[in-house]
Amino acid sequence: MADTSAASQAPAGPVAVTETDETGSLSNQKQGKKKSSGLQNCFRYFRLLVYAEPTANDIGLLLVGLFSAIGSGIPFPLIGILFGELVDNLNSATCAAQTETSAQQYQDDVNDKLLKVVYVAIAQFVLIYLYVVCWNLSGDRLAHRLRAKYLRSILKQEVSFFDKLPAGDVSARLTGDINTIKDGTSQKVGVVLGVVSLFVTAYIIAFIKNARLAGILVSILPAFLLLGALGTYYIGKFSGLMSEHMAKASGVALESLSNVMVVQAFRANDRLEKKFVEELWNTRKNGIKKAVATAIQSGFLYFLAYAASGLAYWQGSQTIADVVSGKLEGQTVGTTYTIIFVLVDGTLILSQMAPFIQIFASASAAFEKLEDDINRQSQIDGTLDSSAGTILSECEGEVRLENVNFTYPSRPDVPVIQDVSLRFPAKKYTAVVGLSGSGKSTIAGLVTRLYDPDQGSLFLDGHKLTDLNVRHLRGFIGLVQQDPLLLDRSLLENIALGLINSSREEHVALQPILYGDTLAKIAEAVRNGEDVTAVAASHGPEAVRIIEMVQHAATLADAGIFLDKLEYGFGTIVGPNGDLLSGGQKQRVALARALVKDPKILVLDEATSSLDSASEQRIQKAIEQATAGRTVISIAHRLATVKNADSIVVMRSGRVIEQGSHLELIAKDADYAALVRLQTMGSETSSVSTSKGSESAVEHDRVSRSMSVTNEKTPAAGLNMASEETSTPPAAETEKKTRATKATVKSINFFVRPYWIFLFIAFFFSVVVGGSYSSSAVLVGNTIGALSPCEPPSEIKSSGSFFALLFFILGIIELFANTISWSAFGWVAENILCTIRTLSYRSLMEQDLHWHQSENRTPSTLLAFITNDTTIIGGLTGSIMGTIFSIVVNFVVAVVLTHIIAWKIALVCLAVVPLMLGSGILQLNILAAFATRHEKAFAKSVSITVEAVNSIKTVAALSLEQEVLGTYRRSLNSPRKEMLRNCLWANVFLAFTFSLSNLLYALAYWWGAQNIINGTYTQTQFFIVLIALLVSAQQWGELFTLAPEVTNAGRAVGRILDLIDLGSTRTVEKKPSAIDDPEGAIESKPSGPTSDQGLQVSFKQLKFSYPARPNRQVLKGLDVDISPGQFCALVGPSGAGKSTIVSLLERMYHPDSGVIEIDGVDVTARKEAVFRDDIGLVPQDNILFEGTIRFNIALGARPDHQPTDLEIEEACKLANMHETIMALPDGYDTQCGTGGGQLSGGQKQRLAIARALVRKPRLLLLDESTSALDAESERLLQDGLDRATKGITVIAIAHRLHTIRRADVIFMIEDGQCVDKGSHEELMQRSESYRVNVLHQTLN
Repeated sequence: MADTSAASQAPAGPVAVTETDETGSLSNQKQGKKKSSGLQNCFRYFRLLVYAEPTANDIGLLLVGLFSAIGSGIPFPLIGILFGELVDNLNSATCAAQTETSAQQYQDDVNDKLLKVVYVAIAQFVLIYLYVVCWNLSGDRLAHRLRAKYLRSILKQEVSFFDKLPAGDVSARLTGDINTIKDGTSQKVGVVLGVVSLFVTAYIIAFIKNARLAGILVSILPAFLLLGALGTYYIGKFSGLMSEHMAKASGVALESLSNVMVVQAFRANDRLEKKFVEELWNTRKNGIKKAVATAIQSGFLYFLAYAASGLAYWQGSQTIADVVSGKLEGQTVGTTYTIIFVLVDGTLILSQMAPFIQIFASASAAFEKLEDDINRQSQIDGTLDSSAGTILSECEGEVRLENVNFTYPSRPDVPVIQDVSLRFPAKKYTAVVGLSGSGKSTIAGLVTRLYDPDQGSLFLDGHKLTDLNVRHLRGFIGLVQQDPLLLDRSLLENIALGLINSSREEHVALQPILYGDTLAKIAEAVRNGEDVTAVAASHGPEAVRIIEMVQHAATLADAGIFLDKLEYGFGTIVGPNGDLLSGGQKQRVALARALVKDPKILVLDEATSSLDSASEQRIQKAIEQATAGRTVISIAHRLATVKNADSIVVMRSGRVIEQGSHLELIAKDADYAALVRLQTMGSETSSVSTSKGSESAVEHDRVSRSMSVTNEKTPAAGLNMASEETSTPPAAETEKKTRATKATVKSINFFVRPYWIFLFIAFFFSVVVGGSYSSSAVLVGNTIGALSPCEPPSEIKSSGSFFALLFFILGIIELFANTISWSAFGWVAENILCTIRTLSYRSLMEQDLHWHQSENRTPSTLLAFITNDTTIIGGLTGSIMGTIFSIVVNFVVAVVLTHIIAWKIALVCLAVVPLMLGSGILQLNILAAFATRHEKAFAKSVSITVEAVNSIKTVAALSLEQEVLGTYRRSLNSPRKEMLRNCLWANVFLAFTFSLSNLLYALAYWWGAQNIINGTYTQTQFFIVLIALLVSAQQWGELFTLAPEVTNAGRAVGRILDLIDLGSTRTVEKKPSAIDDPEGAIESKPSGPTSDQGLQVSFKQLKFSYPARPNRQVLKGLDVDISPGQFCALVGPSGAGKSTIVSLLERMYHPDSGVIEIDGVDVTARKEAVFRDDIGLVPQDNILFEGTIRFNIALGARPDHQPTDLEIEEACKLANMHETIMALPDGYDTQCGTGGGQLSGGQKQRLAIARALVRKPRLLLLDESTSALDAESERLLQDGLDRATKGITVIAIAHRLHTIRRADVIFMIEDGQCVDKGSHEELMQRSESYRVNVLHQTLN
């Protein structure tokens, strides 16, 4: 019965021949390096099923799933035997003389056999249900265990492991690879086991029934297996290449989304999009190759199945002719039917397992890479318990370095520390100063054992650091890093994280609360308006104690003032990486986090570089008071902050060149004294500073206090979205509305229109494929009728040969139709996927900063549009689309054909169709509801893991590994609890859908037998109707096996189209020009002859509050006028609104009222941000992208200009970076690493300046552009800037007054207003607060 060749008829649940998931396995990219044999893959796969510490329940699920899946394959061949006997009964009824008695007797025989079919169908339903539930649950549980184990393993790796890791790699593994594993270890395993069981049972029955015919049909098995193996190889190869390029494209997208302000400020969207599209284009190319390989494999499988059917029926006709002529005994048409039914269908179904084998191979390959990472031994494991390494009962805090040499593993040929021997005395304050890139921050990394030296040793209280337990060691140390990173939680939780690994006995009792979700609940209650202390009291005395310690640490770190002014205080959410706080606020929170556990050793790496002088002075005093009884190692560029240190270490080029107290080093008059002279304000302000010197001590406290109180009233510049849940922008609300079906269809039509010729070809041949199923039914019906023993032997042989030939011709038609249809669908699908990924990326990058920071959006959740949603859509396109369409065509053709041939039988059979449809739709709805309910939980769990990896230095230094794992597990509690119930309920309908085909068989035979016995229809008519409708029924079951793909894809299409609708264009090729509108015409005019002139800037009565808190104004009627070519400076305390001014000038936000004019044109009224082409920005966070130094600097060039190497080098010379770059082995082709992680803070800052200067801007915005630089680098940079900025307008934000003392005009920004302006000398004379700031930084 080769008709069923068309549909995979596994009773265990037919599943479509689908392309493997596009995320395939990211690990496949490694295949070139490490080939595994098929046997190794096989063993690895079996290990995977019981990997990651399975419980007794997990083993139980596997065993029940295994035996029930094997059992589910046995009923199909048994039903084949019964149907063979039924064929004999019908033949007898047709041939015999019809009497009432004989008719009733035949009907009773038929009824008896049909009853057995029903019993077998019920048993099959139970077995299918059992295995589907067990394997789905097992796959889900394995995925959860793997994610947790992989995350646990990743978090314990040393920091240098992450230096070489591409952006987005871990998130791709946690989503792509583990989803591939889940796909390859769930229900499909049961399907394959059922098919293998069916296949073995079928051959046993066939050889028992007719060994000769069975032996002939065995010959097709090698062809099937060879085809399956070849197809699997090529599909796997192209899947791996797709995964590799898609991972690279994801990395580009993630970096762009993480740094959207920089991308928009430089209008670098197009340059980054080009890099993104290059990788997408490679993905598309390999996707098309994969589609063609799948299509060819599928076409040949169907050809072999039909050819085998022809061979079987030809041989069967010879056998039956011999029986009729008396040459052979014991063989009947029914026996032949049974053998063909079970063998051809069994072999075909087995061959259709090829894509499943590929899915299992992908799962095995994904597991190989995951296992490599999981089994990797960390060089510095901070998660080991107290049994590993020495535990110190007490810590004095003396740190020593002896002959230490160090190079970063990512750049082993560049020495960073060279033969350094240093002693940091216990309970003393030691400062480390020196040029940028001299190895200061590296010492902080070595002391906290984030890295180990290549040579030499470090000691704590005489104990070698490598001998101590890492976690215990870090418990003694509080670290504030150069670029402080906060986790996306409340301020309360962020500061309390510092207590997780406290070395103090009294803090042990706080661990249960710190590791649980109590603090998150307290923060949420605070956001709901409750008092923090009262809420804490309800959670017990430990919670109250934690709150008190957090409040005390915040006060020490000078964070108390700005915290009190925030709407939600300690409950305020800080956003990913703490991006919703200003730089200064982030530093204060990071400092509070380090101080909260009262550490024995405090390591400060530029801990106050983003703070104004008054705040810095207060913190400095607090630190100096708190240093009693603790060792402090402070790395600083502002020498005024370390002049009271007990000892100052001066470094250059990785070596210690001087050491002593401030006065001793000044007396030496060497390198340190030279740095002091560079930073001394005295030369400019001697008359003022000397006359006022005596009263400076009194002024310090009084003025700094008054400044802070007046200027910390407004929340941070960046804290714009801390309360997304309270204020939803109208735009966001509209996005949440369900997209109309009509609009969706219209949008889809737009994207497929360019490929209508290919689509027409694909659909045309899909119609051929769909129609061929019913054609095969006609052939089978006629063949069985022609092989009736009522016919003479010569007629039987002649008919057998004729119909065998027709089967062979049908096989050739199927070969070409399948190959062409699936190839065309694949080609269209890959092109559309490439388009929607490009447009999704473009649309995301066109949205303003406000959109990116609202509605709980984070870079990792937005990346899901490009990776997850488009992959889901990809899973439903191509071959699956062809399969679905051909199933629908077959159903329509079958209904029409059967009604023409035997409408009485057809009507009864069709009565079962609503049951099948209903159960399938119910399953769809259950799956869709589950996915919708838990979508946010799954997205949150991924963002937790991505954030932990991106902040790995913070996680390691604070020993947060277990806490992150706990938070991750809690985020998935809700979906895990509901998973069992959902699985038990949804799969009832799936099993029912699968089992219905056998019940339909029974019903059709019963009703058909009656009609044949009564003489209403012939046997040929009956079999045509039966086969045509049976194939349709089985294929409907197959259709609902695709239910999850269909559901997910439908929702993903809606999300993607909503996103693309937000963008400016729907075509990849060309963006609309602004020239079409009058404003655009003004904007697009070239600057012409005035291009070397500075821009005029003015703010008129500017008022602004972040959209999330419209009642809290950041700028309160700001008035500032800047003339063309002026160098102006904005100074004032942290949080006064200085960075907000820069954001508004770049039009990242829109003001509430007032006007921002550039050269007399109001930028807020402009449609496109073309004006940004004349502006160069150096942001507060020096953001670089993965790629070479050359690529990073070129990003700063104007959008229509590709800078030459000469221009890039000139910009680097001006930024005092050229010589540093040329000293690197690869020069300008040196890779910067993810986020510029392979460069020091000062180097990153200078590259950010070079990137702005290569633009040749008319307005240069410098936001804390020298905070990470030493005095000498700053002076050289200042000289370069003086040359580069001649004639252009410069607006500099700085807390280092030394940097901007040459400014033409200095604007003092306090409390969102300009309170004073003038030159440095003028402000020194008349502004008390300005003078105090200067005195804080004066060294002499």
